[in-house]
Amino acid sequence: MTVEILSTAEDDLVAGYHFYEAQEPGIGDYFLNSIFSEIDSLQLYAGSHKILWGRYRLLSKTFPFGIFYTFDADLVRVRAVLDLRCHPSWIRKQAKRKA
Repeated sequence: MTVEILSTAEDDLVAGYHFYEAQEPGIGDYFLNSIFSEIDSLQLYAGSHKILWGRYRLLSKTFPFGIFYTFDADLVRVRAVLDLRCHPSWIRKQAKRKA
């Protein structure tokens, strides 16, 4: 199984890193390590998560983020990594908009 992180999700990861790193140095790295661990789990568990707005959504266990992805045969595409503390309409718009 191949997991591809699209540039839209990479941008989300960078923004999340900067947010947490501004809170306290080192937390940004912990954020990335945690989220990448969750993304790696998609090699085994892709397709088993709730579908929301046409995308599968994996909830992070450590941070209030949702990982939105699509799954086709042997390819998982991570399309967005969104902060779930934002307004629900913003989350829905971003999840639908990101390729």
